[in-house]
Amino acid sequence: MAEALDWCSLASPASVCHITHLHLRCAVDFARRALRATVQLTVRSQEDSLRSLILDTKDLKIEQVVINGQEVQFCLGERQSFRGSPLEITLPVALSKKQEVVVEISYETSPQSSALQWLTPEQTSGKKHPYLFSQCQAIHCRAILPCQDTPSVKLTYSAEVSIPNDLVALMSAVRDGEAPDPADSSRKIYKFVQKVPIPCYLIALVVGALESRKIGPRTLVWSEKEQVEKSALEFSETERMLKIAEDLGGPYVWGQYDLLVLPPSFPYGGMENPCLTFVTPTLLAGDKSLSNVIAHEISHSWTGNLVTNKTWDHFWLNEGHTVYLERHICGRLFGEKFRHFHALGGWGELQNSIKTFGDTHAFTKLVVSLKDVDPDEVYSSVPYEKGFALLFYLEQLLGGPEVFLAFLKAYVKEFSYKSITTDDWKAFLYSHFKDKTDTLNQVDWNAWFFSPGLPPVKPKYDMTLTEACVDLSQRWIKAKEDDLGTFCSADLKDMSSHQLIEFLALMLVAAPIPVSHVQRMQEVYNFNAVKNSEIRFRWLRLCIQSKWEDAIPLALEMATGQGRLKFTRPLFKDLAAFDKSRGVALSTYQQHKASMHPVTAMLVGKDLKVD
Repeated sequence: MAEALDWCSLASPASVCHITHLHLRCAVDFARRALRATVQLTVRSQEDSLRSLILDTKDLKIEQVVINGQEVQFCLGERQSFRGSPLEITLPVALSKKQEVVVEISYETSPQSSALQWLTPEQTSGKKHPYLFSQCQAIHCRAILPCQDTPSVKLTYSAEVSIPNDLVALMSAVRDGEAPDPADSSRKIYKFVQKVPIPCYLIALVVGALESRKIGPRTLVWSEKEQVEKSALEFSETERMLKIAEDLGGPYVWGQYDLLVLPPSFPYGGMENPCLTFVTPTLLAGDKSLSNVIAHEISHSWTGNLVTNKTWDHFWLNEGHTVYLERHICGRLFGEKFRHFHALGGWGELQNSIKTFGDTHAFTKLVVSLKDVDPDEVYSSVPYEKGFALLFYLEQLLGGPEVFLAFLKAYVKEFSYKSITTDDWKAFLYSHFKDKTDTLNQVDWNAWFFSPGLPPVKPKYDMTLTEACVDLSQRWIKAKEDDLGTFCSADLKDMSSHQLIEFLALMLVAAPIPVSHVQRMQEVYNFNAVKNSEIRFRWLRLCIQSKWEDAIPLALEMATGQGRLKFTRPLFKDLAAFDKSRGVALSTYQQHKASMHPVTAMLVGKDLKVD
């Protein structure tokens, strides 16, 4: 497999040297909002006479570097915007190929670390204790520890984390016990081991007043005590999903599969940290209806965490395959028509993203070029849904779900513990379907991979569950003022929450609609009272885009009451685009900026053109 250049990393590439293991010892200092740490990196040379190596860092204060008990010279290079600063370390003796050395670096993180959010007690549910969580994907691990911050390098890790006695620490690893901190009786040390090699974007840490409930033979759900019972009920299907995923992808190699429900400022729906999936509390709908996110994160245990994109240009390999597996899990649980319904909903999400970027924008390509581009700014549904659409199209082209699932299982087996590019994937597809080369040659690969905008072909979708959503949305779109009386609450009586989400998504495509229509919709359907985050989000966007002033406070409340980028960014954008709410949107952002997650604050600031 060819070496691929990773524009996002300043470190020595994997062809020069490879960190095989990392041992972290750190103390979490809430007062100073810093980790005081020492990391031991086991570095294997990949070339003869290696005399120095370069690591990724970002906002780290490097105190000393020690090799074989001797302090060695190091040089922290100039800051290169979002990529951070290269740390060059001179080796005391040149290494020959395959020779290993342990490099020990003592350092401290910055209170402004882009990988960490420090919450005050007031920002937590319990209001008594502070809270810390990390988010390393895509390129923030370097803001926690010096590393080769590229998905092309995989390593095992272990850690010892010192924290105050009344808190709990968890990591993306197997828990390996706890003991009093010999240096400070008010603290204890938690130990962790991750024996499966992972890219360092999957290193994760959380510290808080956490409790757990057992919800399956290999699953605990963790959160603050205020959410723990609700979370245990919401995610009770986890083991069923894991079993289906194992049937589709092969054995689950990670041992434990725990879930952590974070505070509302967590910027993503979920993060597939191994052994400990992080999820947003916006999934707590009360009826398990948003659990497809759990199916998605479970699926990453194979596609993403075992088979990994070699660089972020190929992010679709992680996400397209994971969405494909997620929808098969939901199909097994709720039927094939349900899988098609979600697949078609995903096509709608893809259309939205392309509309937002513009259909000639480079970020709407499946394979992107991240030269001088921050991967956080590229993030959208494109790699997920354009990637899924390609796999769904190939499934239909090559003989149906069973045939394509057999390919997926073989793909995972072939590339487990490796990092790959789109070319590697395509070569394996051709070798697996060597009897169908003529069919594969019909695919316009160039357009699928490298053309912006919608894919060259739209797959076929079963419309059974979507029809009710289309019919109702069309009634509203076509309604004149004197037709508004024909709508009533009974319109929704046979619709699931998934169908309500799709109905509102279809209304959003038609937005703006007359204010009288959204007012009537509220009168008959009372969407303002709905707590389901996906319904509420689309409803409030529809209101603001249709310029209904009564919705402004509700939209502001949702934009700031949680920090999931999927919700917060579009809500702020819509509020800023409406003349009646622009001023209050900007002032609300300034007011909340300091308490927002660093990535959320940065991206919303760019959206609003204030930073």
